Amino acid sequence: MLLVIPIQANEFWGLKSWINSFKTPDFGQIKDTSQRKVVFFNYLLPIIEKENKKIKLLRVLIKNNRLNKIQISKLIKKYRLKKSTKKELLNAIDIIPNSMVLAQAAIESNWGRSRFSKHWHNYFGIWCFKPGCGVVPKQRSENATHEIAIFFSASKSVEYYMLNINRHFTYTLLRKIRQYKRNNHLPITGIALSEGLGGYSEIGFDYVKQVQSIIRYNKLEQYDFLI
Repeated sequence: MLLVIPIQANEFWGLKSWINSFKTPDFGQIKDTSQRKVVFFNYLLPIIEKENKKIKLLRVLIKNNRLNKIQISKLIKKYRLKKSTKKELLNAIDIIPNSMVLAQAAIESNWGRSRFSKHWHNYFGIWCFKPGCGVVPKQRSENATHEIAIFFSASKSVEYYMLNINRHFTYTLLRKIRQYKRNNHLPITGIALSEGLGGYSEIGFDYVKQVQSIIRYNKLEQYDFLI
């Protein structure tokens, strides 16, 4: 996934990331596949739920006009909105189904076993392009400039992933599907919204099918109703 993030790697970032890595289960040491999945979902689900609850609270504040002009202005800038209407804000600032987040994390981190998730809490294959913003992949082509983004914690990784889903032009279709579900009082599910993930990977719609397959096989949509 090609996403630019405004971060700078330094020794303190690396130290905090390293310390937080001790709180993360060593998924590579869990040999039983079923057990690894359970541990993986149990580790990430509370983090994902927490981020979605923060989004839900923010939506309540927007709906009830509880934010001042400065706060609204910051949100418009953060979510790269062209209009400042309440409708535009609510269309962008909305939950991401737990099932979809879990499935993508499983794919992009190889069930938590990739070195980028283990050491740098990047569970979503997020790239950055400013020199020193992350870690240079070992197999990066000679002309490539991207790095793999570094995060303080899994929470920061989930938070940034959700922000990009909610603001990046690549996921406009996903947000339109979600908006349609909202307007028609239909459940917002990972299966439905994943239809808008075609631009997340170079393999296009095959990636969508992969996400949906993981959701169905692991019965992850049961977690969508928690939010």
